[in-house]
Amino acid sequence: MTVPPASRCDLLRWQFDLTWSLFEYHLERLEPGDFLWEPASHCWTMRQASDGTWVPDWADTEPDPVPVPTIGWVSWHIGWWWSVTIDHARGREPRERTEIVWPGGGTAAIAWLRGLRDDWLAVLDGLADTELDATAPFPWQDDPHYTVAHMVAWVNAELMKNVTEIGQLRLLRAASSG
Repeated sequence: MTVPPASRCDLLRWQFDLTWSLFEYHLERLEPGDFLWEPASHCWTMRQASDGTWVPDWADTEPDPVPVPTIGWVSWHIGWWWSVTIDHARGREPRERTEIVWPGGGTAAIAWLRGLRDDWLAVLDGLADTELDATAPFPWQDDPHYTVAHMVAWVNAELMKNVTEIGQLRLLRAASSG
């Protein structure tokens, strides 16, 4: 019999840890070539600018059909929403999408994502159950119907979705090259 978590914070932390353990499964198996592999002709990826920085494909209005993202694009996307969420959670001025710099594929991207995990754990470990009831600063822009608990649960859900996308893309590339 499993013992229930002692608090809502413990439950959200358990959920995050479960999601992250699934992510580690894929992070440990990613190869440098996985990041920019294009699974379809209609895809979003990361492109290197003339100054060496990486720039994500982007449209202010979502195209129809939605482009299939590369692992590189999904890893940048995780870095973007997670960095902005951490900024909000720490009471900092949130960065703009264009300020989130993808470090490139391979070990650099993996180290970046693991660093964001450490930053997020510091946020989670600093929360008490009473703080979970405060109005969420993000992603609902101070809508009183959503709490910090909703924000933490959203991070867990968004990460789970993105982990699934990365895992599926990694498996597709491995299957297509074998």
